[in-house]
Amino acid sequence: MTRIALGVQFDGSAFSGWQSQTHGRTVQDELERALCEFARTPVNTIVAGRTDTGVHGLGQVVHFDTDLERTDASWIRGTNAFLPKSIAVQWAKPMPDEFHARFSAFERTYYYVLYVNPVRSPMLDGRVGWSHAPLDVDAMRAAAVHLIGEHDFSAFRSSQCQAKTPVKQMYAIDVRKQGDFVHFRFRANAFLHHMVRNLMGCLVYVGRGRHPAQWLADVLASGDRDCAAPTFMPDGLYLAQVGYPEQFAVPAPQTGSVPWSTIWTELAPN
Repeated sequence: MTRIALGVQFDGSAFSGWQSQTHGRTVQDELERALCEFARTPVNTIVAGRTDTGVHGLGQVVHFDTDLERTDASWIRGTNAFLPKSIAVQWAKPMPDEFHARFSAFERTYYYVLYVNPVRSPMLDGRVGWSHAPLDVDAMRAAAVHLIGEHDFSAFRSSQCQAKTPVKQMYAIDVRKQGDFVHFRFRANAFLHHMVRNLMGCLVYVGRGRHPAQWLADVLASGDRDCAAPTFMPDGLYLAQVGYPEQFAVPAPQTGSVPWSTIWTELAPN
């Protein structure tokens, strides 16, 4: 029995999130169907992190166990032959038995791309978030500082969240402006259901001047979801990278496949 890890990219616009469901088309369903077609046997995958409806993946990682012997290139080409255009395996690699796509990960990085313009762009539909009102980037940066460190993030947690604890370690939040776009990077040991989208809703409120930067600290301390802003749109959210111990030598995601890769490369963890 061999453990195989895959790096997967996907456009989540047309999917009801990652996790397989009784109703709704999901990325997991499509990937496992393609693996089954290629391997001619059912394949069950374990994922690094579940993504919501409409959320995209640049550096998603899964693993599965199989008795089949195939080259890395064969797993890539063979699986991709049965996948829709919106999903593609980027790399495949045999892993030791102790590797686990979810439990071996010590860090997750999400990016959010926000288009700031009075008029929405149909060319960016589904790929970026949108704010018709201008945003104060410095105020959003000041607000984000209050979230760094280990905190109870209950105020930014979905009522459907199944995490055992709301306490997470936020390593960094970067906010950078580039033309009509504002780019956000969130790095943490793990995230709660809807956590990044709920944080984005609050940061946008601050950016629009509805609340001062200190307000985000007050929301965090309250532990009350009702004190925070509404959940922001999923369109601009990307699971960018999952961090693993060096011993597993997990390949870096191919972020160059997106038009705004330059700013993302600059924001990549050292």
